[in-house]
Amino acid sequence: MVIFEVTDLDYIIQDLFYDFSTKKWILDRNEYILELIFYSGIKKVLVLFAAGILISLTFFYKTSFVKKYKKGLLVVMLSAIFIPLTVGVLKKITNTPCPKNIERYNGNYPNVKVFDAYPKIFKQECKIRCWPAGHASGGFALLSLYFLFKNLKNKKYALLFGLLVGWSMGIYKMLIGDHFMSHTLVTMFLAWIIILSIDKVVNLILIKENETKVNAPSHLF
Repeated sequence: MVIFEVTDLDYIIQDLFYDFSTKKWILDRNEYILELIFYSGIKKVLVLFAAGILISLTFFYKTSFVKKYKKGLLVVMLSAIFIPLTVGVLKKITNTPCPKNIERYNGNYPNVKVFDAYPKIFKQECKIRCWPAGHASGGFALLSLYFLFKNLKNKKYALLFGLLVGWSMGIYKMLIGDHFMSHTLVTMFLAWIIILSIDKVVNLILIKENETKVNAPSHLF
């Protein structure tokens, strides 16, 4: 965050995706196939995936599969909820413009970063919501799949898959002018911190749950 705040690295990267002569972004946000794959389609898939895990934990908790992977399923489900929620809250309070909004890219907002104050002469009608990257948060929530698998090789594949989905969603939004690189990077790191925190909490809950079962009278089971 400090590197992007004190340098013009965001602008240098974003300039690659903008044609200053035509004042257009490298990708058209109205391109149906790309929008379906990298925006509306993937969002629906992620929602269905999280809903499927919730249903499994609620109605099929006695099955051997759910019992075996209970901890991992809980981490994935909670990550799918809390990561987009946290990013959404930050977007509401940071009031940071998107690339497409700022004057550098033919927008109406001054070229301000997340820790910058708006010029006094600038009259803002309503808050704007662009930092951090919200769309990519759902993809980076899949980094939690790391904790679903038991084998280290599969854990690495899961981590790679989460990065691939998250960055494909994030880069798409960069190519249509909705986010800077720093927006997506912050979302990725924030997602991983939240996932690690959730894993610790779930571990503590399951340990206490097991201790309760061990110490409880056998007739209760």
